Amino acid sequence: MEIVLIIYQIISYITLLYGAYYVVSGLIGLIIEKKKRTVLKNVDKENYFGVIVAARNEEAVIGNLIDSLNNLNYNKEKYKTYIFINNTSDNTAKVVKEHGANAVDVTVPVKTKADVLSFAFDYLKKDKNIDAYIVFDADNVVHPDFLKHMNDVLNNGYRVATSFRDAKNPSDSWVSGSYTICYYIHNLFFCQSRMGLNGNANITGTGFMVKKEIVDQNGFNTYSLTEDMEFTGQCALKDEKIYYADKAITYDEYPSSFKTSWKQRKRWTVGNLQCMKLYSIKLVKNFFKTFKLPNLDMFCNFLATFSQILMVLNFAVFGIINILINGKIIKVAVIVLIISYLSQVFISVITIMYLNKKIRPLWKGIVLFSLFIISWLPISVICLFKKNLKWEEIKHDRAITLEEIGN
Repeated sequence: MEIVLIIYQIISYITLLYGAYYVVSGLIGLIIEKKKRTVLKNVDKENYFGVIVAARNEEAVIGNLIDSLNNLNYNKEKYKTYIFINNTSDNTAKVVKEHGANAVDVTVPVKTKADVLSFAFDYLKKDKNIDAYIVFDADNVVHPDFLKHMNDVLNNGYRVATSFRDAKNPSDSWVSGSYTICYYIHNLFFCQSRMGLNGNANITGTGFMVKKEIVDQNGFNTYSLTEDMEFTGQCALKDEKIYYADKAITYDEYPSSFKTSWKQRKRWTVGNLQCMKLYSIKLVKNFFKTFKLPNLDMFCNFLATFSQILMVLNFAVFGIINILINGKIIKVAVIVLIISYLSQVFISVITIMYLNKKIRPLWKGIVLFSLFIISWLPISVICLFKKNLKWEEIKHDRAITLEEIGN
C-alpha cells in the first residue's frame, strides 16, 4: 500500500502545481496590468471591417444580432455584415434579408464552424476594401461601441484581438449563471492578466478580430472542433500578439439546460484533446527556444483535460484507498471540500464585483458553480475514450435585444 500512497502524493502535487500556475500567474498579471495598463493611442483612421457570422438554424436570434450591428456607433460605410448560412432547415436566410444583412449560402460541405469560417475568408478574400475581419456567433448581440474600440486596437498595431465576453441570459438558470461566472473568470485571469505579463489573451469563439492580411497569407487552417483554441495556439507559435479589448463587449447566449451544456462541453473537451495532439510538442519546443509566455500558456491549456482526469483518478481511486488505510482522512477530506467550496464562492463574488457586475442575477450560478466545474470531470473521462464526436447544433432561442440587457 505504500506505493499507492506515493502515487497519490505525486498526482496531488502535480495537480496542485498545475492549479497554482494559473492562480499565481493570474494574480501577478492583474497586479502588473493594473499599474501598467497599455493605453491605446487615438489615431484618426477608420478601418473597414468585414463582419462574419456563421449561421445554421438561427431564425429566432439572428435578427437581434443584425439590429445591434446596424446600430453600432461607427461609420456605416466602413463595415459590412455577412451571414454565412449552412445546413439550415428554417427561415434564417429570410430573417437575415429582412434585417438588411448579406445572406451568403455556404456551397461547400460543412462539418464544423471552422469550415464555415474558412469558406467565408475565401469568399471575402478578393474584397480589397476590408482591413480586418470581426467574427461573431449568430446568438450574440453587440455593444454599440464595439467597432470603435476594435478600430483603436487595429490602429495601435495589434493584428488579432478578442473582446469582453458577457452574457445575454445570466439569470435563466444555475447553468447559464455558471457559464457567466466562468467567462468572467476567464476574462479576468486568462485575458486581462496576460496583458500585464506581456502574454496573449485567449480567443473564445466569438467577438474576435483578425487582420485580413493574416488570413490572406496563411489561410484559416484549423482541424479541431475548437477552432478558437486552435487558432490561439497557432498565434502563440507564430509569436502573433492577441490583444484583450476589454471595452469591446460581446453578449452571448449561454445554455440554460444541463443537457445542452453537457453536449457543448463534450465538444470543447474533444477539441481540447485534438489540439493537444496537434500542438503540444511544438509549443514546448517553442517555449524552450523563445521562453515566451503564450507558448507555455497554451501548452497548459491543452493539458486541461488530462489534469481533470488526474483529479478524478486521485480522488475517486487513490483517495478511496487512502481512506481505507487511514480513516482519519475522511475528516480532512470534508474540511478540504468545505474550504474549496467557500473559496470558489469567494472568487466568484470578488470577480463579479471587480468587473462591476450585479451579484443578484448570478446567485444561482455562485451557489452551484462548483457543481458545474465538478461535472466537467466525467466529461473529460468520457471524451478520452470517445474522440470521434460530431459537430452538433446548439439550439439558440433567447431572442434578447441589447435594450433588454440594459445597455
